[in-house]
Amino acid sequence: MWFRNLQLYRLPVPWNLTLEQLESQLQRGVFQRCPSNEPMSRGWVSPRGDGALVYAQNRQWLLALCTEQRLLPAAVVGDVVAERAAEMAAQNAFPPGRKQLRELRERVTEELMPKAFTRKHKTQIWINPQQGWLGIDAASPAKAEEVLEHLRWTLDEFPLELLHTERSPVSAMADWLASGEAPTNFSIDRDCELKSISEEKAAVRYVRHSLEGEEIRAHLAAGKAPTRLALTWNERISFILTEKTEIKRLAFLDLLKEEAEKNIENADEQFDADFAIMSGEFGRFLPDLIAALGGETKEAK
Repeated sequence: MWFRNLQLYRLPVPWNLTLEQLESQLQRGVFQRCPSNEPMSRGWVSPRGDGALVYAQNRQWLLALCTEQRLLPAAVVGDVVAERAAEMAAQNAFPPGRKQLRELRERVTEELMPKAFTRKHKTQIWINPQQGWLGIDAASPAKAEEVLEHLRWTLDEFPLELLHTERSPVSAMADWLASGEAPTNFSIDRDCELKSISEEKAAVRYVRHSLEGEEIRAHLAAGKAPTRLALTWNERISFILTEKTEIKRLAFLDLLKEEAEKNIENADEQFDADFAIMSGEFGRFLPDLIAALGGETKEAK
């Protein structure tokens, strides 16, 4: 249940969509098993497994998008196509042309698709309609866009905006590293990536390495810019901030998880406690992060 990444977006404050309306509209796009002749299927499932498509607590919501994909490796298709192409060549005394091979590959794919194994993946979405946050537990903007595409298709209206801050993460991270001082409520950890802005795109990565001293400053002076930096907020959440304002490798420190495990008697209570603490921390963590980046703006500068 604990998120490992946050792709962040902005909603109007407040978002004029009630819990009941959201639940009703999500019913349009519920998950259905992948048909035998289709490579993929996606749809909404119950985050808690109780049938409700929206889990709500303390005016914060949790959604879950399930994706089922048929696993049909290109190499497997290629082997069958090669065998049949050889048979066609033997029968006709000449190899099949490009058009015939393309049509053969399509037929083989259609034949093998129903026999392919399937794999499911669930992506969680956190929504705070009071503060206007939508966060997706996805490792990349491309993966998050798959979720947003299904939301746009499902909802009547979806007035989503990108998050823009006064300072770019690259500029802010460079200043923090150059000065050796993290912004208020944050500390700099021991992972960092710097890339050159030249055409060569030279890069250096530090892993579990001290980021203090002249070595880092020399890279900055030579024109390398930080694209990833490990930080900890309030000794409660550690994460990687990227140049695109992505939050990756989220880790809720032991203190928080110990809080969530107090006086828990069953799995439902554990789910409730985990979400309450995680969403509550997000509500405090994100304003501090935005402040560290100079505040929020409506448009990128």
